[in-house]
Amino acid sequence: MISVEEIKNVVEAYPDPETGRPLGKLGQVHDVNSNADGVHVKIGLTSWASPIREEVAEQIREQLVGELGVVPRACEIEIIEHDRPAEKLGQVGITAKSVIAVGSGKGGVGKSTLATSIAYGLKNAGAKVGLMDADVYGPSVPHLLGVDERPSAVDGKLQPIEKDGIKVISMGFMVPAGEAVVWRGPMLHGAVTQMLRDTAWGDLDYLIIDMPPGTGDVALTLSQLLPLTGAVVVCTPQDVALLDAVKAIAMFRKVNIPLLGLVENMSYFLCPDNGIRYDIFGNGGAKNKAKELGVPFLGEAPINIDVRKRGDDGQTSGNYEDDSIAPYLWDITRGIVRNLARAHAKEPVVPSLPVL
Repeated sequence: MISVEEIKNVVEAYPDPETGRPLGKLGQVHDVNSNADGVHVKIGLTSWASPIREEVAEQIREQLVGELGVVPRACEIEIIEHDRPAEKLGQVGITAKSVIAVGSGKGGVGKSTLATSIAYGLKNAGAKVGLMDADVYGPSVPHLLGVDERPSAVDGKLQPIEKDGIKVISMGFMVPAGEAVVWRGPMLHGAVTQMLRDTAWGDLDYLIIDMPPGTGDVALTLSQLLPLTGAVVVCTPQDVALLDAVKAIAMFRKVNIPLLGLVENMSYFLCPDNGIRYDIFGNGGAKNKAKELGVPFLGEAPINIDVRKRGDDGQTSGNYEDDSIAPYLWDITRGIVRNLARAHAKEPVVPSLPVL
């Protein structure tokens, strides 16, 4: 029988996915038992880590099996909720643990659909999620969600619209449909600042920001206002789209925003009538380009008629109930959190000291 102390040494050294610091030092190892029936470990993880909880449990189990010879079928890893509020970030003081920008080098690649789907994936897994539509010139998130109400203000703070448990703010809530937003850089900077600073976001695990396409002012504004955790770049497989995706990657690197990964959207079309796959825009270009640029590849998503229909009908949430597209979206969402957890393990997050 393996001693409790040996098991504790392994489990307590495992890095917490959210912070990268050892679980033992954070008080997240709650119970360790070892007897003739096997090994039972109880650890606490925050809702931030909810998309990869099963992976964490499996990795700890593999370590116990590999390092101590624990019998796999007799090793139970139980995960319970560990509460850790988010700290304030940057000049605007948002209480979010991770702020992720979803961008693209050009329009028409499905960036907003993917940003909204990522937000739903994180929320469905159990995380606390906000979604900010920073695509000021063409805000499409309200349409994708089927929301057209205006946010109210309480004590000088905009109250985000809550849809399916996701807190949402968008310029589309404030500007009448069909009216063009014609702004220069300073006005754009002011609008993005206000949406971040003057919204009552509350305590978030993730704030997903749907960026405008291209390499304009918004990325610079965001990099000045708060420390972005990272960026996801969406593109399609053909060369002309990859050229613009490379520029988007260069832009994020220039303003010191880490790249969490590249997504190849509209990767192929699987015909529902005959089951034949058609690579309409080519295939694999984004994966090859990601490898060439040293950027993680988060996965591909095929062209799907029902995704388009649900987006038009404001029912994007239904993508996760569709077996033909949900696995691709889950892989992308989990890949983002997995890459963040790996980065935290290499460079643990240090809690900030309050300013007196």
